[in-house]
Amino acid sequence: MIRVLLVDDQPLIRSGFRALLDLEEDIEVVAEASDGQQALELAREHLPDVALIDIRMPGVDGIEATRRIAADPALAGVHVVILTNYGLDEYVFDALRAGAAGFLVKDIVPDDFLHAVRVAARGDALLAPSITRKLINRYVTTPLTTGVGTGLEELTSREREAVALVAQGLSNDEIAGRMVISPMTAKTHINRAMTKLRARDRAQLVVLAYESGLAAPRGS
Repeated sequence: MIRVLLVDDQPLIRSGFRALLDLEEDIEVVAEASDGQQALELAREHLPDVALIDIRMPGVDGIEATRRIAADPALAGVHVVILTNYGLDEYVFDALRAGAAGFLVKDIVPDDFLHAVRVAARGDALLAPSITRKLINRYVTTPLTTGVGTGLEELTSREREAVALVAQGLSNDEIAGRMVISPMTAKTHINRAMTKLRARDRAQLVVLAYESGLAAPRGS
């Protein structure tokens, strides 16, 4: 059973999503919150598999709530999916930097929404390669040097190469083609890099690649 926490300051939005989720036999809404602080408290109480969090709320917003959840070792199994009305914007990239597994636009069709919840529950990132490229091209302007990428020195040369290609928005099949290896080997390199860099998922691996300087934005 996939356990879901719904977080949105608009009751009507929450009730709409809940109505969809309640129809699914493998999904259970365990709690609802109207702000980020309440979301954190309920996440600790219920330990959901997926937290669907609105990006813009009064008080503690979705980005800060995501950051606090990602920083809490007790909530390592909670996969945050950001909900937004605005599509791809700088707030989405900030949320990914904070630890979100991906994002959904609120006008998503029901079948895609339910699929996304299941994908997030598996621990996979909700970022298609095309979206990754758009994020990079639009919002990443210079490599960051925050030291977030602790463990970079532990990567093998092939793992570094794979991570750099992930940061370019390539899929596993595309990475395999570039590196002249099988898709399974490419996936293994990526998974090992995620473990060494302590990245929660592929989305955070992209962010870490830029913050560590392993990957550089176009034109830099």
